[in-house]
Amino acid sequence: METLVTLWQTTGLASLSWGAILMIVVGLLLVYLAIVHKFEPLLLLPIGFGAVLANIPLAGMNEPGGVLYLLYEMGIATGLFPLLIFLGVGAMTDFSALLANPRMLLLGAAAQFGIFATLLGAVALNWVPGIEFTIQQAAAIAIIGGADGPTAIYLASQLAPELLGAIAVAAYSYMALVPVLQPPVMRLLTTKKERQIRMTQLKPVSKKAKILFPLMVLVMTLLLLPTAAPLVGMFCLGNLMRESGVVDRLSKTAQNELINLVTIFLGLAVGAQLTASAFLTTQTLGILLLGAVAFTIGTAAGVLMAKLMNLVSKQAINPLVGAAGVSAVPMAARVVNKEGLKADQHNFLLMHAMGPNVAGVLGSAVAAGILLALAG
Repeated sequence: METLVTLWQTTGLASLSWGAILMIVVGLLLVYLAIVHKFEPLLLLPIGFGAVLANIPLAGMNEPGGVLYLLYEMGIATGLFPLLIFLGVGAMTDFSALLANPRMLLLGAAAQFGIFATLLGAVALNWVPGIEFTIQQAAAIAIIGGADGPTAIYLASQLAPELLGAIAVAAYSYMALVPVLQPPVMRLLTTKKERQIRMTQLKPVSKKAKILFPLMVLVMTLLLLPTAAPLVGMFCLGNLMRESGVVDRLSKTAQNELINLVTIFLGLAVGAQLTASAFLTTQTLGILLLGAVAFTIGTAAGVLMAKLMNLVSKQAINPLVGAAGVSAVPMAARVVNKEGLKADQHNFLLMHAMGPNVAGVLGSAVAAGILLALAG
């Protein structure tokens, strides 16, 4: 009988808690959304699977010495994985559209307004019973408004690691919902006539300009906001490898093998934080709510900035491209192009939207540096 009792106690059934069961269901739901609905599958699939593994009782994968524990400590707690992903993203980014029309920087900057509005919202939620965010936690939550998963993970790991799982899931969920969340806001704030505006063709950009741009961005970061240097620096290195044309092997590795490998480890490590004690709280509901608000405000701010620029600009800007200022690359630019084609089937806005889209990547990294300087 004692042997049978011991055997029973070593089974998962005997050790499962309701919280663990619920988190396993959440993990499987993320896997389902990734496979069936293709919601950010590259990250939601490993995050969901990591959540399932982390909540298997007696497995020890999320305890000191376990594989998920080691991945988190080596890659997330140190900030290494998000930085390596920024290296790969930089190697995949083409700044031609932005350099051909530098005004798009303003749209990328305007879309980051959602981040700072959400910071105030997170602080205001402290008035709600059961929810209490420190300034560090509020800053980590606010970065969701940038629609940039690696940046959100990096800032959360530095300021509020206890909220990392909820912040990561919110950030990537809303990135996946870009085609659903953005169009209603874009249509609400623009007229059909505005959506039909055709922008002038982009001028060609020299190779020298493409090489000098990441170096100039790095120098400006060094002088003005060194706290953003880790993210911006890795991004600029990846972009310089791409544009220099002398290290194609390194550039292709950063774009493919490196970023793919790190994405697997990053997803598993983030999923490991989706435990019942960390996720099933009123704070998580607040984070999900604030994430939706942040994303909506960021989209609206970009569109309104484009409308404002049209008041003083000689060359008309289609306000839709302002919505691409959130840094969900290239999904936000594709949504802008789709909405433009609905208004005018011959109006292709994809290349114009890529300008504020890549500017948004830099904008979210700069915003993260500002929050880190203020709340770190």
